[in-house]
Amino acid sequence: MTTQVLIVGGGLHGAAAATHLSRCGFRVTVIEKNYAGRHASGVNAGGVRRLGRHPAEIPLSVAALERWQRLNEIVGDDGQFRACGQIKVAESEQELAELERRAAEVRALGFDHESMITRCELRRRLPALAAHCTGALVCDDDGAANPYRTLTAWRRQSQRNGARWLEGTRVVNVIPEAKGWRVETDHTQGISLRGDWLINCAGGWAGELCHWLGERVEMVPKALMMTITERVAPFLEPVVGCAGRALSFKQMENGTVMIGGGLTGAIDTRGELADVRLARLAENIKTAVDLFPFMRDVRVVRTWAGIEGVTADAIPVLGRSARHDRLIHSFGYSAHGFQLSAITGEIVRDLALEREPGLPITPFDIERFRARHCDSTPLQAPSSSRDG
Repeated sequence: MTTQVLIVGGGLHGAAAATHLSRCGFRVTVIEKNYAGRHASGVNAGGVRRLGRHPAEIPLSVAALERWQRLNEIVGDDGQFRACGQIKVAESEQELAELERRAAEVRALGFDHESMITRCELRRRLPALAAHCTGALVCDDDGAANPYRTLTAWRRQSQRNGARWLEGTRVVNVIPEAKGWRVETDHTQGISLRGDWLINCAGGWAGELCHWLGERVEMVPKALMMTITERVAPFLEPVVGCAGRALSFKQMENGTVMIGGGLTGAIDTRGELADVRLARLAENIKTAVDLFPFMRDVRVVRTWAGIEGVTADAIPVLGRSARHDRLIHSFGYSAHGFQLSAITGEIVRDLALEREPGLPITPFDIERFRARHCDSTPLQAPSSSRDG
């Protein structure tokens, strides 16, 4: 009998899980309350980076990049991935020293993908950069991709594999049963679904599902803002970040410039709508102008915000439930899950096959929140999160 899998959430991580599960014989249904990629997955900055990762994420990120490099082979589309490099710029000697310590820490963990460049090399790579910048940390094989195209590629591949997608369908109740799960929805036809496995890929709403199931998680939905400018003459190849300020800055192939960095906008009390906060948006744009002064005269043409789930320790929840059999979590990517989506579907597949993944995921166990709570050590939400 074919094993039934129910995936709640039609973002990148849900689509990747659906692709890998359906490819190896599971019968998969994806349930999405809006449409695929409505929030963070379809409207983020598209950063494909290992640069600056939390140490626990580095093995996953390194493995994910290898998948990005052959994405066309995996899902029939390259997602417009460009290995243009990523650069994190220091604006002072103190920030430069912090980046040097970071590079040393990464080397001590056995990885060599991050390296330092001097002020002169930085100027050679970024001629338009402000003169006060002192050096940078770089990942030359990192880059960027098109978020919505990437999501669409994963979704279509899952459908070619036989996965069913129910969009515009909200989960209203989740009920554990003796040998699996029953998921009730608000579908007009009164659809109630049964599955052997339940996969929580609900993004900014995954905490609500956890609450229903008695799983403790410390996560809040946040509205992460983005800006697009008018077209300008080509001046920038890599994606640029800043060591001391929130910034994700890149020029698109059509000449427009995308500015992000994880600064938050407004979100309504139900978490369904997001909008920009002009004061915070101005802060983000000021950072971009401080680094690239000529941008002062470039016009903004569009802004938006997408809702993402941000955990208190800014790393994801990825792994089996400790409270329920056949429940797997994959959420809380905290504004840097785009690149990781190339590997998380494989990890979910392995867990559903009841075999250990080939990559370390213990740091992402949902039980970390319960353990910290019992120790009376409250986790603090990050002051800012990096986009992409």
